Amino acid sequence: MQGILRDTLYAFIPIFVAIDIFAVIPIFASLTEGMSRKKRLDIERDSVVTALAVGLVFIALGEGIFRVLSITANDFKIAGGLILLIFAILDLMGYSKMREQTGKLGVVPLGVPLIVGPAVLATVLVLVDHYGIVPTIISFIVNLVIVWISFRASSRILSLFGKGGITAISKIMALLLASIAVMLIRVGLENIVGKG
Repeated sequence: MQGILRDTLYAFIPIFVAIDIFAVIPIFASLTEGMSRKKRLDIERDSVVTALAVGLVFIALGEGIFRVLSITANDFKIAGGLILLIFAILDLMGYSKMREQTGKLGVVPLGVPLIVGPAVLATVLVLVDHYGIVPTIISFIVNLVIVWISFRASSRILSLFGKGGITAISKIMALLLASIAVMLIRVGLENIVGKG
């Protein structure tokens, strides 16, 4: 039991960093500005449910995809690390995560790709291999609960930190994501070299 709690905590941090709620909150606030409370609640629900469904499907199919394509866990650690590193660098350089507003707002762009995008999907698949499926799923769900609470309190969070403070926190998250990406690449390479 203690091992699962420890692994859940270790899995929680990379997912939290990959979601980067501090980058998503200002986008959510701007997209829902002036909407009725009911409409905002609908969008909050749609975004979190969409993110949960996409994440769980990806976790469930990930191992099967590995087998079909003959991809090893170490291959994915290196590839996932490279993808996370690119996302982190783009974020640090100021490229916005905002996508074109199409379809249902809670589903696209909030649910996918803002909450669960390529960085989060790459992270959860690597974490399943590293810590196991149960700690990863628990960590993923806890992170989505945090996203939902943050959306509910988005106006208070923005007024508390201010736009500058939110941007600074988001940059720190991007730097942490880059560090996690480098660690994944290093572990993948060490495992491959160790086996060779």
